[in-house]
Amino acid sequence: MIKKLLFLLLFTFLSFHSYSQIVFEKAYYIDNNNTKVNCLIRNQDWIKTPKEFQYKLTETDQPQTLTIQQVKEFGFENDAKYQRFSVNMDRSSENMSAMSYVKNPEFTEETLFLKVLVEGKATLYQYDENDLKRFFFKTDEAALNQLVYKSYKINEFEVGHNNHYKQQLSNALQDNAITYRDIKSLSYSKDKLAALFSKYNQSVDPKTAVEKIKQKKDLFNLNIRAGISNSKASVKRIDMPLYDADFDNKTQVRLGVEAEFILGFNRNKWAFIAEPTYQYYTAETIVRKVNTSIDYKSIELPIGVRYYSFLNNDSKLFFNLQYIVEFQLSSEVKYPPFGNFDVAVNRPFAMGVGYKFKDKYGLEIRYSTKSILNEGSHYSSKYTSASIIFGYTIF
Repeated sequence: MIKKLLFLLLFTFLSFHSYSQIVFEKAYYIDNNNTKVNCLIRNQDWIKTPKEFQYKLTETDQPQTLTIQQVKEFGFENDAKYQRFSVNMDRSSENMSAMSYVKNPEFTEETLFLKVLVEGKATLYQYDENDLKRFFFKTDEAALNQLVYKSYKINEFEVGHNNHYKQQLSNALQDNAITYRDIKSLSYSKDKLAALFSKYNQSVDPKTAVEKIKQKKDLFNLNIRAGISNSKASVKRIDMPLYDADFDNKTQVRLGVEAEFILGFNRNKWAFIAEPTYQYYTAETIVRKVNTSIDYKSIELPIGVRYYSFLNNDSKLFFNLQYIVEFQLSSEVKYPPFGNFDVAVNRPFAMGVGYKFKDKYGLEIRYSTKSILNEGSHYSSKYTSASIIFGYTIF
């Protein structure tokens, strides 16, 4: 029964998946005539800086696409904003095999959307494209420029670094609030640069300093997980099928604690999860008039990834794929006339699909499978478990 529910929920997940990915949020765009249009834009929380986006004027409209040639700016309410610029950008590789021997940036003119990270008297922008990451800035006195950081080959075994961005920032931002020491130790990273720009804007004009980086809150969740599991085991001597031991289904109560680490990209859809849980399974059966038994106890530590698919602001589906690390607790299989064997788990994987409401209450159906003997080519074994798990997020 639980297996059927698992496959039903998996089918539901896949059915909703395509729908839930097309979530349009309140937004706006500014066209080439400087006309601002309020609309709904599909917010993909782009890992790569976009060159186009989908929008609708109303909820019932069909999605349409606007490209960088048609739009000067677009953004979401209290969230990300992108602006179009013609910029000189250096695309030099950080990969040693493709790295240039030239120390200075090799600029080409391009038209790009840049993401606004910090906005104020000094504004910081970001461009992302696969492994290419570039930052740009402008101030009330200075036009938009790339902050120059470039790795280059000195020889086949040595790499140098052009850190001209520090001189650029020293010239543009250094004042009583921003010191030479602040800039000297500054790394070419989003968080460090954003903190510097925010500090500068706050010092020169506290009323207009606006940080546009979306705050990643609740990136760690601790969940209490309780439920029931229905498990079954089998042990076989491959060359003697008359001695196959099939143990009955057993239902157990399960209790665990799950640590969930939300990965801060793609709208927080991905997470790393770990869930230590105590599990047990004991059963007996008669094989050729001889009693055969299994006593299997362990601490399971399923670790893996979770993907969320948002339905609306309160509801989301999720899909888990996990590898199970096990710590055995005196487990054995008594399999006469062949002997007693310690349980040795191999290929332990689990998958699950579930639903979460208001980031507090969860329901998951999970299926796991593993082998439980490691006795060479003469034996095969299988242990499967299907679980219904209720979850509550403490924080």
